[in-house]
Amino acid sequence: MGTHIRALLLILMIGCRIATSAADITGIEPPFWWTGMKNSELQLMVYGENISNAKVTINYPGVKIKEITAAESKNYLFVYLEISETAKPGNMELVFTDGSDRLIQPYELKSRNTKPGALGFDTSDVLYLITPDRFANGDPSNDLLEGATANRERSGGRHGGDIKGITNHLDYLDNLGITAIWLNPVQKNGPNTYHGYAITDFYKVDPRFGTEEEYIEMIDKSHARGMKVVMDMIFNHSGSGHVWMNDLPSQDWYNYNSTYTQTSHNKWSVVDIHAPESERKSFTDGWFTRGMPDLNQKNRHVATYLIQNSIWWIEHTRIDGIRQDTHPYADYGFMARWCKEVTEEYPDFNIVGESWYPNGPGFTAWWQRDSKINPENSYLKTVMDFNLTFISQNAFMDENNPSDGKSKGLFRIYESLAQDFLYPDVNNILVFLDNHDLGRFSLEEDADLRKYKQGMAFLLTTRGIPQLYYGTEILMTGTKEGGDGGIRKDFPGGWKEDTVNAFTAEGRTPQQNEAWDYLQKLLQWRKTNEAVTQGRLTHYAPNANGCYVYARAKGDKTCLVILNGSNNDQSLTMDRYHEVTKTFTKGVEVTTGEVIDLTQTVAIPARGVYVMDLR
Repeated sequence: MGTHIRALLLILMIGCRIATSAADITGIEPPFWWTGMKNSELQLMVYGENISNAKVTINYPGVKIKEITAAESKNYLFVYLEISETAKPGNMELVFTDGSDRLIQPYELKSRNTKPGALGFDTSDVLYLITPDRFANGDPSNDLLEGATANRERSGGRHGGDIKGITNHLDYLDNLGITAIWLNPVQKNGPNTYHGYAITDFYKVDPRFGTEEEYIEMIDKSHARGMKVVMDMIFNHSGSGHVWMNDLPSQDWYNYNSTYTQTSHNKWSVVDIHAPESERKSFTDGWFTRGMPDLNQKNRHVATYLIQNSIWWIEHTRIDGIRQDTHPYADYGFMARWCKEVTEEYPDFNIVGESWYPNGPGFTAWWQRDSKINPENSYLKTVMDFNLTFISQNAFMDENNPSDGKSKGLFRIYESLAQDFLYPDVNNILVFLDNHDLGRFSLEEDADLRKYKQGMAFLLTTRGIPQLYYGTEILMTGTKEGGDGGIRKDFPGGWKEDTVNAFTAEGRTPQQNEAWDYLQKLLQWRKTNEAVTQGRLTHYAPNANGCYVYARAKGDKTCLVILNGSNNDQSLTMDRYHEVTKTFTKGVEVTTGEVIDLTQTVAIPARGVYVMDLR
């Protein structure tokens, strides 16, 4: 054989080996990263056939390899990089060698994202929670992807709502007065899972909801309107359809050796000073459901992977906040570390953790950062006040009040808020009347809207950060009887085949328009009222007349709220409230413009509500 032929064959053989190796690298996560991050360490999870045998080198100014760790599975490799302040944006080359095989894999380092975002959310905001599959179908072409078929007749299946549908109705939300949008998870799930809480790819937008570009476009357009976007995340578990379940990076990647073991759901065990470790473990390590295996955040590679994933979404898409699902279910130390690292990278950012404790504020207050009743700092800025939610749902319902006309429900609200001394930060508490997991605030028709108006007025004027659930403004009803589909109905008008379009005044009933207009007036007024969004809360215990009176005040601005929890008209002598009324002589009801004389006895109708700017 001639020398030239031998050389040619050698080149072809090497080329084949390189091509085979290239095919073996299925992917790298995160798919790209940035220079100039405060945390200089970057974990790369490299996966592909037999990749664990490879050695990795890099020659890029300002970047060096700190550690290379082969996973138990031969198909994963963890590469930890140190990216110094001197590193510049560009495509660096990761060189993988395995014996005589050699592969050069490019990896992009981007400049930091300069678009608006990572703004956080606070008491000046009102969050509007959307289940994307049930809000609006802006792109019917993605309804049939990956074997999933949208079928609106199935309450527990996909209906076809998507990101484009939300983008198409940003003007509607802006006009209503919403300042922040919170979406149930948009990351990839299995073909027939619509709710988003069984993630099968932490770095991809679910194609049935749209593309990554469409998600970013929605965020950009929201920001252009002065609206923020909150992303729902889940670190406690993945979906059972995740590729990890078929090829575990390590045996301890999931808890209980990846074998289905149901969580106890005993969330009190984490807080309980008397609980044995076995009780805590059965809660935190157990699987949420058979289809949601429990991730082991005590595995350092899992922990870093999840933390980087959240930072990647913040930097790449410019979301403004995160709602963390099932916050107490995950490893406590990991969750504290995550909150701390995100806040260090983005000081204005806000995270709200789902802390579902219905029995008193003490449990919820334990979870908030800098809590005096928790010896270990959670670093969690915002908690969810489920206790107040359940109290409020009952407080505004006629049937839950005694026949003598008094309101025990409003007193329970007062009693709950009187325990706010337990919270280290009463401003960063999410308050809500319902959400995607609860029966709707309007369980049934509210003929005269008294319950609705009292509930909306209280929600938007009490302390904390208010959250509304999509469709509340049009009196959508629903219970969990028969499944979650009853509380996650399609918004009428979101589908081209809908005969009713409640996104327009013409498509709403007179009662829906009355509710919509009332809420809009409160929301738009609230945007510019610092007394309500920043002011101190002063409240008075409901007395025999069943009325609950409170004020929000900042500087020379005061808002006074009167809720009549009784079934009878009431007259209030205002002398009792002199600390908050001060020298003001009248109040202007913000939804009607009615001027109320505070120097006289104030009459308020049964189940009535006044929200007044004092003059």
